[in-house]
Formats: sequence, structure tokens, C-alpha cells
Amino acid sequence: MTSTVHRTMGQQSGRRSWAEPWKIKMVEPIKMIDRAGREAAMREAGYNTFLLRSEDVYIDLLTDSGTSAMSDRQWAGLMLGDEAYAGSRNFYRLEAAVQQYYGYKYVVPTHQGRGAEHLISQALIKAGDTVPGNMYFTTTRLHQELAGGTFVDVIIDEAHDPHNEHPFKGNIDLDKLEALIKQVGADRIPYISLAGTVNMAGGQPVSMANVKALRELCDRFGIRIYLDATRMVENAFFIQEREVGYADKPVAAILKEFCSYTDGAWMSAKKDSLVNIGGWLAMNHDDLFEKARNLVVIYEGLHTYGGMAGRDMEALAIGIEESVQDDYIRARIGQVRYLGELLTDWGIPIVQPVGGHAIFLDAKEIYAHISQDRFPAQTLAAQLYLDSGIRAMERGVVSAGRDPKTGEHRYPKLELVRLTIPRRVYTQAHMDVVAEAVKAVYDERQRVKGLDMVYEPAYLRFFQARFEPIS
Repeated sequence: MTSTVHRTMGQQSGRRSWAEPWKIKMVEPIKMIDRAGREAAMREAGYNTFLLRSEDVYIDLLTDSGTSAMSDRQWAGLMLGDEAYAGSRNFYRLEAAVQQYYGYKYVVPTHQGRGAEHLISQALIKAGDTVPGNMYFTTTRLHQELAGGTFVDVIIDEAHDPHNEHPFKGNIDLDKLEALIKQVGADRIPYISLAGTVNMAGGQPVSMANVKALRELCDRFGIRIYLDATRMVENAFFIQEREVGYADKPVAAILKEFCSYTDGAWMSAKKDSLVNIGGWLAMNHDDLFEKARNLVVIYEGLHTYGGMAGRDMEALAIGIEESVQDDYIRARIGQVRYLGELLTDWGIPIVQPVGGHAIFLDAKEIYAHISQDRFPAQTLAAQLYLDSGIRAMERGVVSAGRDPKTGEHRYPKLELVRLTIPRRVYTQAHMDVVAEAVKAVYDERQRVKGLDMVYEPAYLRFFQARFEPIS
């Protein structure tokens, strides 16, 4: 049942609504500071929403990473933490949960997803290697580059068009990939970097048919496939909803089947798995396991805790189980769609179809009068905060960074602002407030001129760069 039905309950005879599959047990007060306070906070933050203090934020849609509300079972699990340095029982609970729901043989825990990205990059990539993938992700690509590799985008062309309604815009273009393999040689491709619900494309999923065909192609050339499983539960939901033959299969079964076509995965458990910290790297091959288990001791912690406390591993094991429940994921994505439908009804340009974890505003279209070198997405995120105290995130030229060879800005086709919905945190009323704020900013779009970057860090500049308005 779609969120449109949720909004029109009572208007159509015989239709019934759905509600979130949980009830609220504890609340955290929030408040909006006044306009003068928001202007002062924005100046202090250098017009970068990452540099705002959370106490100055009203509705926080910066990220869904580590911002979910944990369940009563997860909070109870914290009290069962075995904080032994070696061999914590909570690790074995986590290992069993990953094996059961994702299907991989070996598990190496990490403090969060980028720890796992670092391990696989250092273990497998050699200087001069090429790593193909379905659109870059910021930290993933940086780890691959720091290990000496070059990321090459082989996603389908439809992914770069925010208005294209392709149901699986995260798919890999197999012709592009095969041409690349023949160009650089299979021996210079350590693995395919496959992401579920591609973040930078607007949370767009990969089809089961595509990953099956990818497996066949990679088997022909002897290349491994490693999966960014950060939001694979959401991807499994879209397969259930959109792909023939999966409508009657539970999300948990779809998730495990998808993973079976890959050789391993890395995971930022702060997303799908409903915890505030944690991650893992899992694989089926002995050689990667041996390297990763050795490297994790250097960079993260012993191979039975990997930077997490025992209580964190226990909460994560429980969160994995809760995340694959069909009623939960249906409500989670339903809330995202509710916001997307409101904005679409008002004619505000967003990435279509709506993805699983966020609404992506098309800043390039909203601020058509602002060139990309004046950072339209960064500008839009700043304006949204100034209007209503809502914190969002730039996903455009600032996030794309600079070409390491030329030093020039990378100019992606997509210039987006991400309204990221934390899991089990906000109500539909909060979504109404967000939609109305976006509408207010959209209506005033012609008055805005863009930003200049006045400070740029060496790496991942979107986290710490500072800007000033163009007067």
C-alpha cells in the first residue's frame, strides 16, 4: 500500500491506511531557534551544514548514518555486552547474524563502514589497478584512490538523469563493463565495486537480473564482485516491489539471494542495521579473510571486536534481524515516499523514482540561474536551514571533489540536496513541515546567487569546507 493511500484515507471508500509498526516509548525534545539565531549559526558554520551544532538544528536530515532510533530489544542488548578484549560472545552473535541474513562465510568487524572500505582497498588494490562500479561514493572512492586504484563509473546512463523513471537506475551497464575489462585487462581489476540502492544516484536500486548477469560476466573473466551492502535491505524491498517473480518472497530471502551472487560485502551498519555505530567486512574467500583479519588488528582492533564494544555488537546483531522484517521496511520506505509525493504534487523537481533512504532535490534545476562553480546544491542546503532550521546535505560538485590528476573540480551531472530520513525517528507531521519548508525556499529561488568556497580541506571537502554568499 502506497503512502498516497496513507494521505487519502477516508477519501476513498474501502481503502485502509497503514501505520508505523512501532509505538513511541521515549521522546527527545527539539526546538527551532529564531531566524537571527539561524543566520548567526549558518555564518559560524561557513554555510556548511556539516559544521552546524546539532543543538541549533530543528529537524536533522543530514544523514541516516547512525541516527536511527534503536528498539527496546536493542537497548536491552546493550546490557548484555561482553567487553572481553578477545573472543567476546557478542562477536559470535554478530557473526552468526551476518551469516544467517547475508550468507557470507567469514566476518571481520570494523568500527563503521569506512573502516571496512579501507581494509578491502588495502588488501586487494595495487597501484595502477582499475575498480569499476555503479557510480562513486565519496569515502569508497577515496579509499580506492589512496590504495593506488582508479574508480571508473559503469552505471547505466539513466542513473545520471534525475527525471528518468527507470525502476533500477542502480544497474551496471554490462557493455560498458566488458569494454573496460578488455581495455585494461581482467588482471588489473581487483574487484567490481557494486553498491545497493546507489546513494549518489538518489538511492536507486540494482535489480536481481542485473546482479545475476554481472555474476556470469565476472565468472567469464575471473573477477570478483564485492558489494556495498549498506542499504541492501532497502534494495531488496524494491526488488520485491518491482521485479517479476519476487512479489511473494520475503525481503530477508531476497537479500540473501542477492548477496549469493557476490563474493563478499562491506557494511556501514549505521544505516540499514539500526545502530549508532558499527560495521563489518564479510567474504567467502580465504585469501581476503586472511589479509583482512590481519589488517584489522593494525587499524581497528582485534578481529573479534574491530573497533566496536561488545554492547555495540550485540545491538547490531539484533538490528540486523529487525531490519529485514517486511512490515518495518515497508513503513520506512513509505515515509520517504510520503515526503516525495508532497514535493512532486507541488511541482518541486526531485530525483525520480523516489529512493529508499532520502529525497534528493534537483538543485541544478531549482537554481538553474546558478552555475555549478557557485555550488547550487550547497546553496540550497544552506537556504533550507535558514528558512526552517532543517539540516540537509549537499550531493553535487562539492561532494564530487577534485580530479587528483588535474586538480580541477569534478562536475557531476547530478547536483543534488539530500533530505535523508533517519529510521524510526520522525513522524509524518515532521515530513509535512519539511515539505512546506522546501516549498518556501523553492518559491524564493530567484533571489539566491550562490556561494564562493573560501576554505577547502585536502580530502572529502564536503565535510569541512567553508563558504561565503555571493553578494
